[in-house]
Amino acid sequence: MYSPKTTDGTSASPADVMPCETSDETAIQSVRNESIASMKFALVDRILEIESAKRIVAVKAVSLAEEYLADHFPTFPVLPGVLMLEAMAEAGAWLVREALDFAPNVILLRSAKNVTYKSFVKPGNVLRLEVTCRRLAHDGSDFSGVGYCHRDEVVRARFSLTHALPGSHEGGSPPADDRIASDARARFALLRD
Repeated sequence: MYSPKTTDGTSASPADVMPCETSDETAIQSVRNESIASMKFALVDRILEIESAKRIVAVKAVSLAEEYLADHFPTFPVLPGVLMLEAMAEAGAWLVREALDFAPNVILLRSAKNVTYKSFVKPGNVLRLEVTCRRLAHDGSDFSGVGYCHRDEVVRARFSLTHALPGSHEGGSPPADDRIASDARARFALLRD
């Protein structure tokens, strides 16, 4: 049986190997502390349709130039399933921002349920994401989504997002919150163009 060790060779306790902080509050604060204004991983390439607070249709074009495809898999590159789900969650986050007038400055995936993957999405394919809002509140939202490649369903999931409004958590500052909202509005305009 595997037993994790500390740097001095003694057995590690669960607290040494597993993070203890898992609350939404901790996750939101962690993201806020890591310069949330700059998106480092944007998967949605275009928003095709949006019905405020109800539904969004977005696309993710898969390119062989995306670095993660070199490892997933070297001889058979495909979009990782977790990134299909993340693209769906990102589309849901854009729906939240638009419906709440860009007030949430942090939106995180809280949970995903009943996720099913049915096929691969290869470089050169476009993943079409159709996401429907089931519940929308200021602090969280629930969605169901389906991803299609051509006309074939490739992913389906139910998921929840958690969101934080400016000033609702310690450490937020009005200038930073305003910049985050402004950056999100500008990116949304580009995705809708």
